[in-house]
Amino acid sequence: MFALAAGGVATAATLFAPVSIPTYVPVAVGVVFLVVGVGFALLRYRAWGYEVRDDSLYLQRGVLTKVNTVVPFVRVQHVDSTRGPLERLVGLASTVVYTAGSRGADVSVPGLTPEGAEDLQDRLKRLAIASEGDDAV
Repeated sequence: MFALAAGGVATAATLFAPVSIPTYVPVAVGVVFLVVGVGFALLRYRAWGYEVRDDSLYLQRGVLTKVNTVVPFVRVQHVDSTRGPLERLVGLASTVVYTAGSRGADVSVPGLTPEGAEDLQDRLKRLAIASEGDDAV
């Protein structure tokens, strides 16, 4: 999408610029943005990882900035399996874990198969319920 916007800006610059720009320049700029965008998307995909531990979900992500997140099962409120339009188009799904805490305290595990997302959802749900008994008052 970013590449399309950049190509549109380059085309608009060609149409409204007082200086004559060769036709291949906007196309070349669009291709460069497309290649950089696809490369960055691939890096982001490859930079994701998760591990289900005994007492928590561990997430590691980031291309330029590495982020490590630990979600204790006692903090899990509920778990969803989602498939947006783009994910359905390419046959993928995500698992979203909603946690107790501040606003926006949910984490997502993207790029799973639909079956893998449902399996992860069920596994995290069972572990969250099991951990609830450990911390019950």
